[in-house]
Amino acid sequence: MPRPIHFEIQADDPERAIRFYKALFDWEFNQWGENKYWLIATGDKSQPGIDGGLLPRPQPGAPAAMAAVNCFVCTMDVPNLDTFVDKAMKAGATIALPKMPIPTVGWLAYCKDTEGNIFGMMQADANAK
Repeated sequence: MPRPIHFEIQADDPERAIRFYKALFDWEFNQWGENKYWLIATGDKSQPGIDGGLLPRPQPGAPAAMAAVNCFVCTMDVPNLDTFVDKAMKAGATIALPKMPIPTVGWLAYCKDTEGNIFGMMQADANAK
């Protein structure tokens, strides 16, 4: 059964968001290579929970007040990305971002569910390029 393994926060000002989450939850942030992407360590690995990432918002501007949630994306661990993308499409999903490699990590795709919410699916593959 696929489970959430990663979440992402989008931010207009990543440095401001990092300061906020460090002050609030004491999370650790580490920039991943030269990318504008920060890995988030949320706590002790022996405790329940998942880690995440933070990235610049693709389109400037925060959601309007009282708008639907649209800034946190959860990614599910799947054994075969192609199979699960196909399964999602048959269930009514649309592609938000097609399959792409995350080098040394795996294969990732983003879909929109029937309500327009974006979610990710990741197939682990250390050889992804």
